[in-house]
Amino acid sequence: MTIFGYGKTTKAIVDKFGNCTVYDDKFSAVTMDKNGNEFLPPEMFDPYKSNLEVTSPGIPPSNPLIQKAQNLISEYDLFAKEMPYSIWITGTNGKTTTTNMMQHLLAERGSQEGGNVGSPLANLDQSAPIWILETSSFTLHYTNIAKPNLYIILPISPDHISWHGSFEAYEADKLKPLTMMQEGEVVILPKKYADYPSNAFKIPYESPEDLATYFEIDLNKINFTEPFLTDSLLALATTKILFDELDYEKINTFQIGSHRVERFRDKYKRLWINDSKATNVDATIAALKSYKKNKINLILGGDDKGADLTPLFEALKSYQVHIFSIGINSDKINTLANNYDLPCTPCQTLENAVKNIDMLLEKVASNSVNLLSPAAASLDQFTSYAQRGEDFMRFVQNLS
Repeated sequence: MTIFGYGKTTKAIVDKFGNCTVYDDKFSAVTMDKNGNEFLPPEMFDPYKSNLEVTSPGIPPSNPLIQKAQNLISEYDLFAKEMPYSIWITGTNGKTTTTNMMQHLLAERGSQEGGNVGSPLANLDQSAPIWILETSSFTLHYTNIAKPNLYIILPISPDHISWHGSFEAYEADKLKPLTMMQEGEVVILPKKYADYPSNAFKIPYESPEDLATYFEIDLNKINFTEPFLTDSLLALATTKILFDELDYEKINTFQIGSHRVERFRDKYKRLWINDSKATNVDATIAALKSYKKNKINLILGGDDKGADLTPLFEALKSYQVHIFSIGINSDKINTLANNYDLPCTPCQTLENAVKNIDMLLEKVASNSVNLLSPAAASLDQFTSYAQRGEDFMRFVQNLS
């Protein structure tokens, strides 16, 4: 078996099967391990000597390895025949939280969580009754055999444009499984896709209220608000479909993970919010909604992956906001802020942004909300959104 890329997903495949030939930029010479796996630089790949290629999901279609491949499949396709009843969760924002919530509700029934979060498919138990898979657009792009039994689609908005080439291509990859699903299978999807071709039974929604009405969920019994309310409703909808069960008590015990609208206070009791996981426009817009009545000091910027930031600035017009720009797209943010007549302080780095907000607040208690919600990926200045969030909290706590 030929493997493209040597990351978490493909390492698990290599460990499971052995006798793999792995191509990755990190290899500059041919080496071999004790299990018969061979590691080579990408330029040595010969498509005529390979019968099957499995790619790491993050490798873009423009990569020479992908371009040369003649028998290319995804991780999902590799396990299509062995996959038990599977629930796939996709969309632009909320995939991880929705997946985690479903696992929280279904773990006692033997479900296993994996895909883009949790374990690679190669490490999941194929005898488990249910796989709950957070599913990225990258994986879906390369998947042409496997399909979900229950497909949960959160709202889709522009993201990963530079990888897919356009929003339309990104959107098409998210919707592709619908064309493969069969009668008796179910998809919960945004109402705008209600007419998308599929043999699956469609349950369209446009708002949390739509989901609550269809599944007879009492919103008053749920402790979450947006941006997590829809996630919790989709998790409950899943247990209603599978087991005709709505466990309000259990869903309310779920704890939201780090770096997503994570509130904390500094030594002066001022409110700061770590929303480093907001890597696109829609995530930032969702984070803002709870703070309509507050003055907001908003840290924006990073690698926006070619996304159009105009919808964000259209939304910001209705807020009392001061922008502090960081990262590789700072100039773009500064220009948009000027065009929309919004106050903006160029900071370049996250540490400078925190210091500038601190000076603005003059070290007194304030009802302002100081929000890191970058609407951009982190890799221009950090190793991950998690490191960005951790650094943000450290910079705040170290203020003198």
